[in-house]
Amino acid sequence: MVEKTTLARPYAKAAFELAFQTGRLQEWSNALAFAALVAEDPQMAALIRSPQVTKALAAELFIELGGECFDGEVQNFIRTLAENRRLGLLSEIATLFEQYRAEADATVEVELISAAPISDEQKQKFIASLKGRLKRNVELKAATDPSLLGGAVIRAGDMVIDGSVRGRLTRLATALGR
Repeated sequence: MVEKTTLARPYAKAAFELAFQTGRLQEWSNALAFAALVAEDPQMAALIRSPQVTKALAAELFIELGGECFDGEVQNFIRTLAENRRLGLLSEIATLFEQYRAEADATVEVELISAAPISDEQKQKFIASLKGRLKRNVELKAATDPSLLGGAVIRAGDMVIDGSVRGRLTRLATALGR
């Protein structure tokens, strides 16, 4: 997985820079998300990997499926990926593109998983607290997981804050097992 991300990074960066310069981040985001879905389809994935399918044919199939979602710049990008046999990286490219976009927007997506549903007021308090700590705008996605027993788990990029009862019990069991 790390290797795929490493291979995808220069393509994602190039796509982001072009989209940013032309002021078309949303259009590129939509196009890359759609292209990633196409690339993840099992039949299309097999076709991409097939040595019997030419690079040009693979690119044209993608472009045809993309229809109006793929303008000239995106079509050229798809052709470049096909020429370098990188169409299979579209999922990673789309993910990295969204990360670059969030950095440019100074926004971080935060996932809050709690044992019980939280109120809108509590969500606003979490957002305000995390905004101060992370120095970024926070886009909060809340979910519930009763198996946490109590408390919550917060994920923001690579940062994980586990304040759940289940997490505390796990850490206690690990400490006692030493």
